[in-house]
Amino acid sequence: MSERESLKIATLAAQAADDKKAEDVVVLDMRDLTAEFDYLTICSVPTSTQLRAVIDEILERLEEEGISPARQEGRNRDSWVLLDYRSVIVHVFLTEERTYYSLEKLWADAKQVAWQ
Repeated sequence: MSERESLKIATLAAQAADDKKAEDVVVLDMRDLTAEFDYLTICSVPTSTQLRAVIDEILERLEEEGISPARQEGRNRDSWVLLDYRSVIVHVFLTEERTYYSLEKLWADAKQVAWQ
């Protein structure tokens, strides 16, 4: 997948999450830090109901573009869901889970991408 396509997926996911009122939506450029994926989109929500709504919106928005995830993790849990689009990983957390795992600190060397 090209860098341009990966960036499109990451920003579409961020926009979809933002449209459903996700909080602290960030896109991190991971290309210089890992060979596993190009971008990481992270957001959080206060409730499990909103978590499901954000995930559904991301999936729907990307499906409209003909883009399906390679896998989903945590879909049956209410605190953290991961969507793997191969070159893009999307994390949607409950607020307290995001604070606990602190992925932005783990990947502190990643550059933030302007997606809005």
